[in-house]
Amino acid sequence: MAQHNELGKKGEAEAVALLKKKGYTILETNWRWQRAEIDIIVQKENTIAFVEVKTRSSDFFGDPAEQVTEKKRKLLAEAADHYISQKNLICESRFDIVSVISKGGLQRIRHIEEAFYPFQ
Repeated sequence: MAQHNELGKKGEAEAVALLKKKGYTILETNWRWQRAEIDIIVQKENTIAFVEVKTRSSDFFGDPAEQVTEKKRKLLAEAADHYISQKNLICESRFDIVSVISKGGLQRIRHIEEAFYPFQ
């Protein structure tokens, strides 16, 4: 596996651990629909959060959370809409980002709730 893929998988594992620690129930990881992949889908009470995880080895190019493009947001929104319809869910939903910077054994992880609205 390429080094950047390994870094991404480690970041997703750290994000899952953080979300569990915060009391979220993990519903899905790496859930796919057409061209979109939702990294983590979690639930807490009556809210479903669709979580995009961005992991980088440094913040040289800015916070990893800033790398979620408008195109990615649109894909996530379409996939989330399909997930809610497919599961026949009636609940609140939102889009979160977990930003992970991991370098040399040191990590900085940040969970941003309501990080974006899909059609801003």
